Amino acid sequence: MSQSVPEPVLSRLKAIVGEGGWSQDPERLAPKLIEWRGRWHGNTPLLLLPRTTQEVSQIVTLCAEAGVAITPQGGNTGLVGGQIPDGEVLLSLERMKTIREVETFDDVIVVEAGVTLTAVHEAATAKGRHFPLSLASEGSATIGGLVSTNAGGTAVLRYGPMRDLVLGLEAVLPDGQIWNGLKRLRKDNTGYDLKQLLIGAEGTLGIVTAASLKLFAILPSRATAMVSLDSPHAAIALLALAKEQTGGGVEAFELMGRRGVGFVLKHIAGMREPLAEIHPWYVLIETASGEPGAAESALERLLALALEQGLITDAAIAQDGAQAKAFWAIRENQSAGQKTEGAAWKHDVSVPVSQVADFIDEATAAVEAFQPGCRVVAFGHVGDGNVHYDVLVPDGGDGETHSALRDQGAQIVHDIVARRMGSISAEHGLGTMKSAEALRYKAPVEVAALRAIRLALDPKRIMNPRVHF
Repeated sequence: MSQSVPEPVLSRLKAIVGEGGWSQDPERLAPKLIEWRGRWHGNTPLLLLPRTTQEVSQIVTLCAEAGVAITPQGGNTGLVGGQIPDGEVLLSLERMKTIREVETFDDVIVVEAGVTLTAVHEAATAKGRHFPLSLASEGSATIGGLVSTNAGGTAVLRYGPMRDLVLGLEAVLPDGQIWNGLKRLRKDNTGYDLKQLLIGAEGTLGIVTAASLKLFAILPSRATAMVSLDSPHAAIALLALAKEQTGGGVEAFELMGRRGVGFVLKHIAGMREPLAEIHPWYVLIETASGEPGAAESALERLLALALEQGLITDAAIAQDGAQAKAFWAIRENQSAGQKTEGAAWKHDVSVPVSQVADFIDEATAAVEAFQPGCRVVAFGHVGDGNVHYDVLVPDGGDGETHSALRDQGAQIVHDIVARRMGSISAEHGLGTMKSAEALRYKAPVEVAALRAIRLALDPKRIMNPRVHF
């Protein structure tokens, strides 16, 4: 939906944010108009960089009156193109980076939308608290984007996704009104929960300007291990055993295939083999406990039992923070390790945990039959059923030919997901990549309800107009 914005409107928008609050410089705009993988390239007549919620409100009010569409953008770490404008005004909240409050008695941190996830971690730690959301892009991903996409990450198994970590929001609605919902209540049963509508809405129902987030105690005992297995089926059995043996102490349970690990070792500097020998599958396990030494002891008992039962073939427990970080680097670089291997069909899906292994088997057989020689890289947060299922061009194959088959390949994978009562987007959102495709898998009654909500809040459809329904 490329659009032409009248010059008088552009001038008024510039006046709202003042000098330094806008840009039309191609060099300044360039990194904001391309998605990390390079799949989406956009354009915008104007980049706006407000400093306050009041400025965001004035921008949205003017755009609503003029019928000018807006694409909001956080740290531009999204992988489905929802943050890349196609002629819309681009609104970045990167200058709204104030940490307004850290309250340890309420266990809450209140931050503006442009604050990075790393900055939240640091602020919480400085007050003796822990914010559990963790993902590879945490140095650049911002809270507004993480809320708007309902980010998941590696600790969902224990703490849930962003939806479970938000206590309240401040947001500018599509007519420009400011909603101050920055509550810090654990219980509020007074009707519809507006914040939950905004979480995961990808900026279509309003622009999140600040959030109240839950904090947790820092657990003094933490242990990390890399283990090897023969199959994803063994991983699912190991997960069940881990939950049982640690009493709910498992924070992360990350599955990786050998092909993906190999790409990391090949393309990412400083990486080393995690175990003495090469294995077909790996799981990174992290446990934590409030009792000193308990996580380490529980992990040792778990791995001994798993070896005894034949669920794993080898294991290494990190002996210090540096080794734990090295194990995590292998997991966090799974996508980066693929980048130079050529064209890929990327799938961010979820199925019931009990069906993860069967899904991987079925999908792999299906895509290999459809595109002989393709290279499947399956990895992800298997502890919560989220699999990043990527299909790379055959070794030495033609990238353009592979890319041309992407939509057909995605339908094969997503049809399998749907049959297993799963989701075609587990944590990345729909964006421009999957908004139309999602209609294939949603019931008409659900789509009608979603459209009614959007129509009620944004009748002119100016908020991220190409995303969602």
